[in-house]
Amino acid sequence: MHRTHPSARTRNRRIPWLVAVGLVVVTAVIIAVLGQQAPESSSASDSAPSAPRKPSSAVSPHASRGEPWGELGEAGGAVPDGVTVFDDAIAGVAHLDPGLLKALRQAAMSAADHGVEFAVNSGWRSPAYQDQLLRKAVSQYGSEEEAARWVATATTSPHVSGDAIDLGPSAATAWLSAHGAEYGLCQIYRNEPWHYELRTEAIDHGCPRMYADPTQDPRMQK
Repeated sequence: MHRTHPSARTRNRRIPWLVAVGLVVVTAVIIAVLGQQAPESSSASDSAPSAPRKPSSAVSPHASRGEPWGELGEAGGAVPDGVTVFDDAIAGVAHLDPGLLKALRQAAMSAADHGVEFAVNSGWRSPAYQDQLLRKAVSQYGSEEEAARWVATATTSPHVSGDAIDLGPSAATAWLSAHGAEYGLCQIYRNEPWHYELRTEAIDHGCPRMYADPTQDPRMQK
C-alpha cells in the first residue's frame, strides 16, 4: 500500500481551512462595503434638491412661486402659492386698484360656477421689487431691450400703480379671454396672456386691440 507522506497530509488539511477563511474574509468585506454604501445612497437621495420646474408658457415670468423673484418678501409684492383675488391679507392683492379688484372678484365668482379658479401670480408691486424684477430680467434675457418686452421700469409699470394683475392657470386665462370683457378685464399684451388690466369701456365695446408686447405700449415710453 502506498503511504502518504505526513507533510502532504498536513497540506491537504490546510487547503480546506484556508478556503473557508478566505470565504469568511471576502464575505465580511462585501458586507462592510454594502453597509457603507447604503446610508450614503439614502443620504444623497434625501438631501438632493428636486429638479427645477420649467415655467409654462402660460405662466407669468414674474411669478414668485419657486422663482428667485421674492427676495423682498410679501410686503414688497411677492405672492406665495395658493393666493386668490379674495386674499386681502396679501399686499400684492390688497394694494390693487379698488375698481380692478372689484371686477376681478366679480369675474372670479362667475368663473367658479364653471369650475375655474383664479390664482394670483403677481399683482401690486413696490418700486424696489419692480426694479429687482427688471435687473433679473436683464440678466436672464441678456439686454435691456429684450428685458423690456417682459418687465417695465418702476416708473412705468402698471403693477407698481396697482393697475395690473398676472393670473393663472391657463384655464383662468382662457376663461378671461372669452368672458373678461364682460367685467372690463382685458389682456393688454399679446405675449403676456396672464396680464390683465381694467378697461371699463370694454363692457360695452369690447377690449381694445392688444399690443404685441410692452415696448409697443405708449405708457412705457415715459
